[in-house]
Amino acid sequence: MGTRARVVVVPGGTNTLQVEDVTLPDPGPTQVVVKQFASGICHSQLHELHNPQPAPRMLGHESTGVVLQAGADVSHVAEGDIVLVTWVPRNTAAAAGRPSAPRVATNAGEVRVGIGTWADHTICDGRYVVKVDPDTPLDVTAIIGCAVITGAGAVVTSADVQAGQSVAIFGVGGVGLSAVAGAAAVGADPIIAVDLDDAKLEFARRFGATHTINASQEDAVAAVHALTPRPGEFGLFGDPVSGVDFAFDCIGVRQTMEQIVPAVRVGNHGVTRGGTAVLVGVQTTDMTISPGAGVLLGEKRFIGSLGGSGVPERDFLRFLAWHREGKLDLDSLVTARYALDEISEATQALEAGQISGRAILEF
Repeated sequence: MGTRARVVVVPGGTNTLQVEDVTLPDPGPTQVVVKQFASGICHSQLHELHNPQPAPRMLGHESTGVVLQAGADVSHVAEGDIVLVTWVPRNTAAAAGRPSAPRVATNAGEVRVGIGTWADHTICDGRYVVKVDPDTPLDVTAIIGCAVITGAGAVVTSADVQAGQSVAIFGVGGVGLSAVAGAAAVGADPIIAVDLDDAKLEFARRFGATHTINASQEDAVAAVHALTPRPGEFGLFGDPVSGVDFAFDCIGVRQTMEQIVPAVRVGNHGVTRGGTAVLVGVQTTDMTISPGAGVLLGEKRFIGSLGGSGVPERDFLRFLAWHREGKLDLDSLVTARYALDEISEATQALEAGQISGRAILEF
């Protein structure tokens, strides 16, 4: 019979967004049909739009919804369950094997649906659907499936930041603000927000930033070191130590990728290891790590964090609890709301840097 849906489609070879009425197929054995209440609008989709593909696509990969149908082999969710949809497999067992990809006929041609949350209804593999409490808010929680698990997860899982450790977060959009909130929730100190926009930096203080640096007005790396002296600690050659324990790049451009390594502290050979630079944002350019950055002699580390190294069935419960406890203000983090027919305006605003936090589609 199928499910009628309004979906955003990108025709092959273009970066044009068009809204179509389609019929989703009935779910296969491992698939789930979800009626959606809200979906996040992520920078990752801008990267997809900047790189047109030959085949048509449906975009979006984080949402809150309710299950309408579940395939015969799906046991973790059932019709009527409130769920979060994400692009991260719900647990390690679910990550094994190749996900099923439902096919949907559109005016632009047949689409293989990955997640496809820019739609009032979607169909996807059940590995990307996580059951949550029925009293879960149905709008702002949509951003947990990407922005929050990516940003906060990078802090609490990938880096395993502990209370009292120092962090610097480069780029405080939706993902960066989630990282700031995650750092605050675990008791990091200081929490240094770095951006080019004073308004965004002031906004970051609402989520727990203790210090801010406008990188358009001063040398961000030098400013981080000025804020983080470590009295009594010396490096390999007897130099005083400063710098953060962890620096997170939530943007992924050359300048910020090359700043996070020198922003972390050096270690003292045989005594302490150096700090850790964490790449969180999607890398869009090449980068170079200078020999002077101290990776070898300072025993620094540079690691990647994909989706915050997250396990959604575990992590979503923690983030929802933080929201209830006031540690993760999703209501403030969502700063713009759009209807499905306004998706082009939404992506243009995101491209222009006009979204201070995170934007969502509401259905």
